[in-house]
Amino acid sequence: MSHIASKHMRNTLYAGLALLSLAGCSNISAPPASDSSSTTNRTGEALTLPALYTESTYHAGGVPPTRWLSDGSGYTTLEPSATSAGDDLVRYHPETQARDVLITAAELTPDGQDAPLSLADYHWSSDGSKLLIFTNTKRSWRTHTLGDYWVFDLNSRELQQLGAFAEPSTLQFAKFDPQAQRVAYVVNNNIYVEALASGTVSGKVTQLTHDGNDTIVNGTFDWVNEEEFFLRDGFRWSPDGEHIAYWQLDTEGTPVFTMINNTDALYPTLKTFPYPKVGETNAAMRIGVMDADGGDTTWMKVPGDPRQHYLVRMQWAGNSEQLLIQQLTRSQAINKTFVADASNGAVNELLRETTESWAEYVDDVQFLENGDFTWLSERSGYRHIYRVDRDSGRLNAITRGNWDVVEVLQINEQQGWVYFIASPETPLERYLFRASLDGSGKLERLTPAQPGSHSYQLSANADYAVHTYSNVQQVPQVDMVSLPDHQQIRMIKDNASAQQAFNALAKGSFEFFRVPARDGLQLDGFLMKPVDFDPTKEYPIVFYVYGEPWGQTVSNSWGGERFLWHTYLTQQGYIVASIDNRGTKSPRGFEWRRSIYKNLGVITVRDQYDALQAMLERWSFIDEERVGIWGHSGGGSQTLNALFRYPEHYHVGLALAPVPDLTLYDTIYQERYSGLLPESAERYKETSAITHAENLQGDLLLVHGTGDDNVHFQGSERLVNELIKHSKQFEFFAYPNRTHGIREGEGTTLHLRTMMTEFLTEHLPTGAR
Repeated sequence: MSHIASKHMRNTLYAGLALLSLAGCSNISAPPASDSSSTTNRTGEALTLPALYTESTYHAGGVPPTRWLSDGSGYTTLEPSATSAGDDLVRYHPETQARDVLITAAELTPDGQDAPLSLADYHWSSDGSKLLIFTNTKRSWRTHTLGDYWVFDLNSRELQQLGAFAEPSTLQFAKFDPQAQRVAYVVNNNIYVEALASGTVSGKVTQLTHDGNDTIVNGTFDWVNEEEFFLRDGFRWSPDGEHIAYWQLDTEGTPVFTMINNTDALYPTLKTFPYPKVGETNAAMRIGVMDADGGDTTWMKVPGDPRQHYLVRMQWAGNSEQLLIQQLTRSQAINKTFVADASNGAVNELLRETTESWAEYVDDVQFLENGDFTWLSERSGYRHIYRVDRDSGRLNAITRGNWDVVEVLQINEQQGWVYFIASPETPLERYLFRASLDGSGKLERLTPAQPGSHSYQLSANADYAVHTYSNVQQVPQVDMVSLPDHQQIRMIKDNASAQQAFNALAKGSFEFFRVPARDGLQLDGFLMKPVDFDPTKEYPIVFYVYGEPWGQTVSNSWGGERFLWHTYLTQQGYIVASIDNRGTKSPRGFEWRRSIYKNLGVITVRDQYDALQAMLERWSFIDEERVGIWGHSGGGSQTLNALFRYPEHYHVGLALAPVPDLTLYDTIYQERYSGLLPESAERYKETSAITHAENLQGDLLLVHGTGDDNVHFQGSERLVNELIKHSKQFEFFAYPNRTHGIREGEGTTLHLRTMMTEFLTEHLPTGAR
């Protein structure tokens, strides 16, 4: 078949597909974000992979932990000491920018040690008199939540280690009581309270729970709840400091997953942990309240089988007598919110969110002085802020419109404002807004007309903020601004050297665009052209995909290492593009997100295919015979689906840490989007890429870390067997003991990206034709 004839057939097919419809998905008509900086630099410098992955030239540095003081006297941060090794903790006044050292590096040096503590994080007591220091950290699953804690008293100038009885780096989630007289923390699945030392009197340590072990977990969580509900810190001080509310998990009966480590010792070692795959037994969850001095636990009487429900959020309900508890059904279609009596455990259902797919839990709950509280709901079709009457559960809208609130930052009842992040005009950007708490609909955008993505850390009274800004051509900058006028007071981190290095690179043009899916729904995308682009010629194209509900690949924000690798590919003669299919995290409304329910891997990749066809129709410089796609995690799964479901259109795929068989992933994530077994068994089969592996025609590179505790190596091994069964040739690379990010070990990232680049070069020839 000739090249021209194949294009004609493609166009006819696409026109026919456009007559079909995918009902129920909102079509946001807002234009994409304006191109922040699409200028080309054809004569710039060549980027090399060693320079990108072994040097810091292009690295956009962050800032040390920065905290606003509750009294409004300024913010604190860490800066290198001028008089000794280590960092001083310094304060900046927000108006005058006067700088003073609150704690010297020398004062952060424990007795008998030569070096000061290295602060991974820190928190102030509510009165600002004490500093809680987190140091010597270790990973617990995905994040560094294990470590050592110290307290520095600004009045006595004394440094006290907490939990000295425990092994190093075993404390978790330490926090002051409201009076800053005690600190509670978790050690080995038990909760402790330690009184702070006074002078020569050591603080008393009280162990609150005693039943914590390998299966009973107090004050923290198991793998699946940490990963999917972001539940890590599992206890809360009451506002009066008299009680502690906490989660307890019982993982008895939850299947245990085993991973093997073949490289770190002479003989293999095993790592085991509870991991409930789809349809398997979850841990039982319950919430209790205990006196902070010890004693018996009063368990909250939340109805329902504790292994068929999730207690996803818990907090004190604006007082020290009641808790607010959110409970999801196992299907996650219903979120019930209860008010619980802390003294006897009695509960009353106050609010319910019900859907035909999955309901969201709410992080941004804040109680107001009259007992009302704020809430986020998608009941209007978009995610908006509501004010809930505590007595009746009635909701009154604070924000309205055909757009989503992305994140609530602060409720300032005294001023009458709620501060939040949104982008009503385009889902590609992020701006700071405030709305009147009274529900009058008054709305103000505080971020100036500066296209890109803005994030904020607000002071207690919202008069100032630490502001971070970036766009696709701008590395992140961090400054302090006044509000509501958004005037810069001080540049904290400009990353000028990284910006200069990036600007000097040879680059083709970058643009955002929109193309229609077969039902007319507009899909956002970006396109990066080769450096030596000639519109009269054709170039190979590489798509970057994620495509699942926890990611958005098309946004006007700095893309970091991945974006720089894509820039490198354009220097080699590739077009690089990405599409956000429906179901991604893009803030485009309820129907956008829920349309992929029980169709993950089907509708998601169909949108990707439709976008490819529309792009080929629009741009003659894309070579339809040289189409590649790559992705990691969920993007790896979608890469497999593209290769297996549309084998004549995707010629090369690089799948990193994918989930080829959806039944092998965890209960919380996969059942949320794919339904429960056994009733959804056929949907799991149809939506799993492994079912369609026999259709592979193109070139596949499959990559996985053997130490992946998230998406298990097991899934890729099963896919390997399936491909072998169908006599399919492919390349497979296993990284020993690397986890889901495939980052551990010296040289790993450079090795991975080099392998990916060489695979593309071999199987998807570069350059114009």
